[in-house]
Amino acid sequence: MIRVATRADRDAVAVTLARAFAEDPATSYIFPDRADRVKRLPRMFRLIFDEDAGGMPLVTGSGEAATLWRRPGQAEIGKLEMLKQLFPLIGAFGSSLARAMRVGDAIDAHHPSGTYWYLHIAGVDPAHQGKGLGSASIRQGLAKAREDGVPAFLETATPRNVSLYQSLGFEVIDEWHVPKGGPKFWSMLNPKP
Repeated sequence: MIRVATRADRDAVAVTLARAFAEDPATSYIFPDRADRVKRLPRMFRLIFDEDAGGMPLVTGSGEAATLWRRPGQAEIGKLEMLKQLFPLIGAFGSSLARAMRVGDAIDAHHPSGTYWYLHIAGVDPAHQGKGLGSASIRQGLAKAREDGVPAFLETATPRNVSLYQSLGFEVIDEWHVPKGGPKFWSMLNPKP
């Protein structure tokens, strides 16, 4: 049911994640105009898929759910790498690039020290939510973290997701806000190697 996503899955994963994050507090902050958000989210998630492809991109058989994991030691994207992606970033974010950078910088500032698998993105198409697909994909990533003997880390800006992640063994280790009126986030760690 859950498999490693390939380059051929890129567009389907981007569409699924765009639907899943259409009303997310962080993406709503980055793209305050809903029409602009709906247009730009697939572009944003194609870029994120490319950034995370070297980690563990997981997808359900028909792309209803996806999780994008970054390998231990690769949780953050360096500034040089960001500069290499400047034109695609401008194309994806347009005039919202400054807000996107503010969110990204705040997220990076709240990463824990140490080695861990980073669950960068987890989403389920709204038409398929509540079927356990997201949880199954996250559990598969957690199994890899346990196999590697390291914890797993994530952050969420969606309050209702906190209890879902807690049911999967994550613990809240921090609560914080993105500066300049940004959303609240919960940093969560699954310490079970």
